[in-house]
Amino acid sequence: MRIAIIGLAFFVSLKSSAQSTGSWNIINLKADLRKGFSVFGEAQLRSLKYYDDFHYHEFKAGLNYKAHKNVVLTMAAGKYDTYGEGGNFELPKNNAEIRLWPQVLIAQEVNKLKIENRFRTEMRFTSNGYRNRFRNRFGVVYPVFPKKNIELGVYNELFFTNNEPYFERNRVSVNVTYKLNPSSSFMIGFLNQFDYKINDETGKNFIQVGYYHSIVRKK
Repeated sequence: MRIAIIGLAFFVSLKSSAQSTGSWNIINLKADLRKGFSVFGEAQLRSLKYYDDFHYHEFKAGLNYKAHKNVVLTMAAGKYDTYGEGGNFELPKNNAEIRLWPQVLIAQEVNKLKIENRFRTEMRFTSNGYRNRFRNRFGVVYPVFPKKNIELGVYNELFFTNNEPYFERNRVSVNVTYKLNPSSSFMIGFLNQFDYKINDETGKNFIQVGYYHSIVRKK
């Protein structure tokens, strides 16, 4: 009952700020392979208003390798499209992009606290030319209601380029994840995005909703 009340209050507060808050929707599928390898696919859909003025979507897939119990290496690629503001997928596009990105995720548990540090390099083939970008996301995850499979996550991600002014973007997010069963989980959260100087997407607040499903190999 307490969880339901907290959830209802959270949704009411989000709805009250809907005029200045966009939506950020995620579906992620993962399948385990042999010897520490896994594959994944993900789709995202974003809007600049509360489920209106849709302006962005991305589709990406990749291969993970668990090099160590605390280290996961990833190589992935995706298609990323950003449209003009003021309408749902309004043409012309602000940016059409193909992205290749290697990634290293380092995670460690200290008591019940899970600490994550993610490093990603993006090779971006955009409609405005080629660009590099470097991302670092630091986060902590805590099981607030472990018996009910509910975790709280807090993350901060910095974006840099190899051209002036170098710093490009910062994202701060807070989310709650509920594990529906051993292979599926549902996430809801809030993300604030600050852009220093970027043309393909506007920084603002987003409500995040995500569904994650894993296909686990039977041992």
